[in-house]
Amino acid sequence: MHALSRKAEDYLEAILNVSFEKGYARTKDIARELCIQPPTVVEMVQKLDRMGMITYRKYDGVTLTPEGRKIAEVIRDRHVTLKSFLDLFLVPDSIATKDACMMEHELSPETLAQIRMFLSYLKDDPRAADAMKTFAGFMAVKKAKPASLNS
Repeated sequence: MHALSRKAEDYLEAILNVSFEKGYARTKDIARELCIQPPTVVEMVQKLDRMGMITYRKYDGVTLTPEGRKIAEVIRDRHVTLKSFLDLFLVPDSIATKDACMMEHELSPETLAQIRMFLSYLKDDPRAADAMKTFAGFMAVKKAKPASLNS
């Protein structure tokens, strides 16, 4: 597997996400997914094409190669796992999405495996639902109190 930059991984993930909808991605679709300007996309798309991660045809759009798809799916899976983990802590959705995007590139496979194991445990153990309800109640009380009383 190629050693890719975080930025390149983000592009592959964005292409995968857009491709779910229509089977390919145009530069404007990738730009929208990454919240950047379309001209910014062209340089990275050309680089990923030279690396064999995507197939880029100026007027036909972008598709992932098998190797690019494999990497994009790993990154997307990491993102989904981390977003689910942050959701447990009632992190606001927009923040959880942004934080998961940063974390997906940095955590070791061992840490991600443990997080997946923990999420699986929470799904399988009926007592976990009670703990999560208790935590949600705890958070509601803490947020309702003035900051000076939360210590």
